[in-house]
Amino acid sequence: MSIKQKKIIVSVTNDLSYDQRVSKVCMSLHNCGYNVLLVGRKLKDSTHLERPYLTRRFKLLFNKGFLFYASYNFRLFVFLLFTKGDVYHANDLDTLLANWLVAKIKNKRIVYDSHEYFTGVPEIQHRPVVRKVWERIEERIFPNLTNVFTVNSSIADLYQNKYNVSVKVLRNLPLRENIVKVETRESLSLPNNKGVVILQGAGINIDRGAEELLEAIALSNNLFLCVVGSGDVIQILKTRANQKDLQNKVLFTGKIPYKQMMQYTMNSDLGVSLDKDTNINYRFSLPNKIFDYLKAQIPVVCSDLKEVSMLVRQYDIGLVCESHDPKTLLNTINHAILKKKNNEFSSSLESAIKKLNWESEVEKLVDLYSGFD
Repeated sequence: MSIKQKKIIVSVTNDLSYDQRVSKVCMSLHNCGYNVLLVGRKLKDSTHLERPYLTRRFKLLFNKGFLFYASYNFRLFVFLLFTKGDVYHANDLDTLLANWLVAKIKNKRIVYDSHEYFTGVPEIQHRPVVRKVWERIEERIFPNLTNVFTVNSSIADLYQNKYNVSVKVLRNLPLRENIVKVETRESLSLPNNKGVVILQGAGINIDRGAEELLEAIALSNNLFLCVVGSGDVIQILKTRANQKDLQNKVLFTGKIPYKQMMQYTMNSDLGVSLDKDTNINYRFSLPNKIFDYLKAQIPVVCSDLKEVSMLVRQYDIGLVCESHDPKTLLNTINHAILKKKNNEFSSSLESAIKKLNWESEVEKLVDLYSGFD
């Protein structure tokens, strides 16, 4: 069977619109000549998709909680069972069960791409029954997998030590393609007379440092915060931002397409990533936003977590903040912006972007697929 005849079905539980990692995986496989079908779900606010490969989105009665995951996996299982596929590419534990069952029934290959240490996510740490269900699914399937990827070496080591399975690392690095800066601060409602700090995230949730960041901004009249994305604490942040000491200091854009988001990033002075060491998933995280900041050639201020701080220090692309205390955070931000103004990060940012790119990273995945019969 030639490469062009092979059909890869890639599945996720999101609506496909904003998942840059999955988009890059699908595009890379498509460019290699594979027949790619990306499957997800359709929400009321889902945007229109235009991709060079096939996509399919399911409408479901439930969009959160147990009933969502159960109904989605059942719908996915039935769809995969009656759809021709040569390789099933499951993203994260919440799509693994349906993919594994169909791959086993049809005697086809399965590739598992774990974007995080799923059973360590904070959302299920205080829900023992839910956590136990996900752990049982993982414990039943993972030891039988042979083609596994995850986002960094710390999470790979956790899986390898737990299941004695070889896990490859596929970091979510940025594409080499240039994104042209077409917007200005004025057109984006960002001030010209202040240092602009940006916080990106599809999950701006509790314990990710957003609240302390807002308090740090409140202490300064020389900084402006741009929050791009969504999450559980956004409404809390908006309520706080309406108070007098933060008026005209914060902009919330909500979720926006990647290239539009990058216009805000490229017009900022500094990007932040401030996850706390409150759970194993955050402890070993390497957030996608780090690479978006790198792509925009702006320095990073990050919390002192293993993977992200190691990257920032190794490539000298920002500063590590030792504390979430707002005054300490403010001092670190000011120091980083001053270093940026003095061009102290310019050469290291330029050097890092040449080494850290998706086109080089994805060769591991392409090599795996090219080795399939």
